Amino acid sequence: MKATMTQQSPLRSTRGVYGISVTSELTGIGPQTLRLYERRGLIMPSRTDGGTRRYSEDDIYRLTRVSELVKAGVNLTGIRQILELEAVNAELRAENERLREGV
Repeated sequence: MKATMTQQSPLRSTRGVYGISVTSELTGIGPQTLRLYERRGLIMPSRTDGGTRRYSEDDIYRLTRVSELVKAGVNLTGIRQILELEAVNAELRAENERLREGV
């Protein structure tokens, strides 16, 4: 069975393809700050066998969200908590939608 674009999209969005310099350029976040966000658990880029960071489309989106929250004055601990709550909320919404479709 051939996969549709919808089925492929989640895989593409999670695949680490951007290096740190490209990610920095795309997000406007400096490489040192990207490393700090990784140390603080806000982002977890994939790694090549040689240890090079590779950022995905999902990582870029998450970094955009982090930037929004930083501009709003939220500290990094608060940002981590907000991101965790947003992820749980998204999971609950998806589960709710699945339940509605099953009825």
